[in-house]
Amino acid sequence: MIHRRTALLASCAVFLLALLLPAFISGYGIRILNLALIAAIAVIGLNFAFGYAGLITLAQAGFVGCGAYITAILSTTLGLSPFLSIPTAVVGTGLIAIVVGLPMLRLKGHYLALATLGFNVSFVIVATNWKSVMGGTDGISGIPSIALPGWPIANDHRYYYVLWVALAVATWCAWRIRNSHIGLAMIAVRDDEIATGAASVGVTRIKLQAFALSALYAGVAGALFAHMTNFVAPDDFGLAHSVIYLAMLIIGGEGSILGSIAGAVIVTFMPELMRDLGTAYMIVFGSLMLLILVFLPKGLLSLTGIVRRRLKVFDR
Repeated sequence: MIHRRTALLASCAVFLLALLLPAFISGYGIRILNLALIAAIAVIGLNFAFGYAGLITLAQAGFVGCGAYITAILSTTLGLSPFLSIPTAVVGTGLIAIVVGLPMLRLKGHYLALATLGFNVSFVIVATNWKSVMGGTDGISGIPSIALPGWPIANDHRYYYVLWVALAVATWCAWRIRNSHIGLAMIAVRDDEIATGAASVGVTRIKLQAFALSALYAGVAGALFAHMTNFVAPDDFGLAHSVIYLAMLIIGGEGSILGSIAGAVIVTFMPELMRDLGTAYMIVFGSLMLLILVFLPKGLLSLTGIVRRRLKVFDR
């Protein structure tokens, strides 16, 4: 009970602090922070598939692209309001995940990773060559910004609050799912797929649910990204971005919602903090990944548990 109250108070403090951040951050800094919040939503989704269900997937950026392109096409070509195009993009991304996931999820391990990698590469190829619909290498421009009646959300400072509310809702939903029978079933599949199947749990169904949830969150992130930047192009959703999403989850802590958010923020800001290193930044980033995998296999968030245990030892 005490731990729950502490976690609740800490969450409220972080939320209040986050509301004040735009007053202390410059225009460019708030744009980077907005990108970090969008990445956090996508990584929370990836946590369902990789962190909970144990599915090695490299398709998250492709699903982010699906959400971005669907809302971009609907809002520019058909003239739909973002309040209609965004939900449609999210549902459409989830349906795409179900269609491609049904055959893919029969695979396991590195075979599944290669299949999802193929989906991401195929998405970029389609977006690059289907110029009449997806704009080709020129992408789609002129995507309208989200606007409330009498209050246009056309600048990064205002859009920050939209993203923060979206992240808060996404976090709450993820927490509820994690503690539901669906979340517990995902973890059971990850820990022992054979035993879970023997307990009359539909393993394939649980995997598909995790895969679809991952894509739904990616669709939200992609749609919000499209309406923030007002432009999408195939290069924004390449395989490298899927690898970065996976790195964010591993660095923050797989299987943890807060770890997903922390990893997204850290990795998004890292290139800016290490700008002076130039291309050597990748060496530092790779070394950090290696150190975390060796010494903190559960991610940076596991440091809190280590500190707590050390403090208990000192109390004795």
